[in-house]
Amino acid sequence: MAEASIRVRDVRASSGPGWLAGGWRHFRRAPLVWAGLSAGWMMITLALVMVPLVGGVVANLLQPVFFASFAITARKQLAGEAPEMGDLFLGFKRPLRALLNLGAILLAAELAIILLLTMLGLPGAGDEEIATVADYVRLLQGKEWILVVGFVLTAVVKGALWFAPALLAFHDLSTAHAVRWSLFAAVSNVGAMVAYGVALTVVFVAGALPWGLGLIVAIPMMVASTYTGYAAVFEEAAPAEEPTPA
Repeated sequence: MAEASIRVRDVRASSGPGWLAGGWRHFRRAPLVWAGLSAGWMMITLALVMVPLVGGVVANLLQPVFFASFAITARKQLAGEAPEMGDLFLGFKRPLRALLNLGAILLAAELAIILLLTMLGLPGAGDEEIATVADYVRLLQGKEWILVVGFVLTAVVKGALWFAPALLAFHDLSTAHAVRWSLFAAVSNVGAMVAYGVALTVVFVAGALPWGLGLIVAIPMMVASTYTGYAAVFEEAAPAEEPTPA
């Protein structure tokens, strides 16, 4: 699709939690597959991070590729096709360079945030001896605000680029244009984005409480909901729970 076909829709703030509910509906229809897709993504990412020197960089570069795969899988499921484990790699069949460039932008932003937090005095970057968690907590006393700054900046960056993987998956765009459209959509729907973030936080906290078992559901809901939100804002498809009228 050409860029001219893209249209951003302003939605109510209350729509944000509905995106997560849409992710739940995708998961409910194929729970084992969505759980497997999520587990496969996390295992590959963890394995890459453990590779010395270049592993962490490669893992970060590939995150938009995997999220493009999740978006393609959700659209495929919405069209009546059964999702499969191999769908985890559908994003690699899209223009790969644009998605990798997006990963590089995200990585650069994360490094910039870490550098800023270090300059602000976040413990762990200097010569302090940190042997235990208690040592770190002690050093962090009075500097908790630095963590808050880091959380807010990370949320802003992730939110601004949240729509970009799906845009690159479904539209013939450069990385720069996808970033521009994602930023415009996020600003236009900041209320829904904030409400989604709050709902996602609640779901993850609730999922982590019973020994983390709830994350088996929470993580697939999250990855599927990235498509639900994209579809609602860019009018790419009807919501997962509502079939298109004849």
